[in-house]
Amino acid sequence: MDIPSSVTQLLRHAIEEDIGHGDITSSLIIPEESEARALFIAKGNFVLAGFPFSREVFQILDNNVIFKTFQAEGAKVRRGDVLGEVAGKTRLLLAGERTSLNILQHLSGIATLTAQFVDAVAGTRAKILDTRKTTPCHRFMEKYAVRMGGGVNHRYGLFDGILIKDNHIEAVGGIKEAVSLAKAGHHLARIEVEVENFRDLEDALEAKADIIMLDNMTIADMTEAVKIVNGRVALEASGNVTLDNVREIAETGVDMISVGALTHSVTAADISLKIVQ
Repeated sequence: MDIPSSVTQLLRHAIEEDIGHGDITSSLIIPEESEARALFIAKGNFVLAGFPFSREVFQILDNNVIFKTFQAEGAKVRRGDVLGEVAGKTRLLLAGERTSLNILQHLSGIATLTAQFVDAVAGTRAKILDTRKTTPCHRFMEKYAVRMGGGVNHRYGLFDGILIKDNHIEAVGGIKEAVSLAKAGHHLARIEVEVENFRDLEDALEAKADIIMLDNMTIADMTEAVKIVNGRVALEASGNVTLDNVREIAETGVDMISVGALTHSVTAADISLKIVQ
């Protein structure tokens, strides 16, 4: 995978944030010529994601570092599994340890939560989508982790998809007006509209939106919306989606379910990096 230069620069900043003007402890007690290898070890059960970025951290420090992975991205690993290995100057390994682990643990947490949502809707037509509720400047990595967990990326940003939301509608005076302006002004084929009630739903259908987002609707209303639409356009459910209710939402017949929690409310996976003889 090609890592964008913006992400590499972000990783450089992360390294600088941690190391500053130097690792005082290692410089005092680790001989400069010392070499070692260290193993990434799973301390829990989770879905693995993030080794390309974890590797990049060490390669920024020293491109001669040897980095091996023993588990595939997206693999379901178990406590005690050895996930990978890094070898090089001991000081380098210690300098990159925390930043590398922080990224690997965070992205594995996203992949793990995504996989739980995907498993919860198995057997239905619904796909699990992410949102733009990502950590600033970490979107590329976090959306990558969603894919490793079996989810689907929604639009990357404001520039690559037309999504007309409540504030857009309020600003221009209505759904039909907003859709008409979008169709006239841009080459993008698909236009998605957020609706909150059946009146808005009918307006979006009449305006010939390509995707309709059912925002914060009840299960009963979503079920009725699916009947009204009857396959004419794709339907996305959004708002307050949890592992407890996602199955019920999927069984209404919607095509997609977007979940902000995939990236804004995750628990990091537990991974250690241990130097071995």
